[in-house]
Amino acid sequence: MITVTRRYAFSASHRLHSPLLADEANRELFGKCNNPFGHGHNYQLEVTVRGPVDATTGLAVDRETLDRLVRHAVLEHVESKDLNRDVPAFAGHYIPTTENLSLEIFQMLERSWRSEFKGDLPVLEKVRIEETARNIFEVHAHGQA
Repeated sequence: MITVTRRYAFSASHRLHSPLLADEANRELFGKCNNPFGHGHNYQLEVTVRGPVDATTGLAVDRETLDRLVRHAVLEHVESKDLNRDVPAFAGHYIPTTENLSLEIFQMLERSWRSEFKGDLPVLEKVRIEETARNIFEVHAHGQA
C-alpha cells in the first residue's frame, strides 16, 4: 500500500462565535476571529488516499477522479463562501472553526467517495487543512467518531 496526497487551495470567510456564550466571552475566547463582519483565509487543503499500486498503470489512485471528487464534493461548496451562512453544516449548527471545517470536509468526501471510486480501494486516509502557517488541522480515517 502507498499513500498519495493531493493539495487544493480555496478561500473562504467565517466568524467564530458561539451562541452558547455571552458576547464578551466570545470576544475573549475568539479575539479578532469574533469580528461581527467575519474574516477570511486562504486555506490549503490536502487529501490523502491509500491504495495499492496498480500493476498496469503504476498508479495508486486516478488523480483526475480524485480531483473531480474534491471539486464537486468540497470546493464548489466552500470556495469564496461565508462558511457561517453558505455551508449548511455551519448555518446555525456548528461553529466554523477549522477543526469543524476539517471534520465536515472529511464527511463531504466520505459521502461521495463510492460514487467515484468503486470497490474497496483506494481509501480516504486523511484530510489536512492549513488555515495559517501556524494553524494546521488533520482528520484521520481511523479517528472518525
